[in-house]
Amino acid sequence: MNGVKNIFDVVGRSMGAQMVRLNTIASNIANMESKASSPEEAYKPIRPVFKTVFGDNYEKMGVASVDAETIVALNREPEKVYEPGHPNADASGFVYKAPVNSDEEMVEMLEASRQYQNNLEVLSTVRALMMRTMNMGK
Repeated sequence: MNGVKNIFDVVGRSMGAQMVRLNTIASNIANMESKASSPEEAYKPIRPVFKTVFGDNYEKMGVASVDAETIVALNREPEKVYEPGHPNADASGFVYKAPVNSDEEMVEMLEASRQYQNNLEVLSTVRALMMRTMNMGK
């Protein structure tokens, strides 16, 4: 039964990592239209950094999972837009718009949701195999 526990641990960590990824995407999309009075104050898009987590039985069973190690801000320059009437405009009438690319965020969201769905499929397959195994003697 230890092998099944490993599967659930690996899938659970992977699903958690994809949820972190989806949360960062949601933050980026939510701040896409935000404007600041300086480049330093402008929102910068964020991405999770994943790392491999090797299980205790990696050498024998090949069990490795993933964790979101940290979240980093992408090094992108905000877009300088002339909006003299905006409350956040600087003395020259410029605001600095968050450098979030909606197309890129949508691709990231699709990839994250597919990874999450793949993990659900693994759980479904394991469950079906466990049910078959339990019904073998009947």
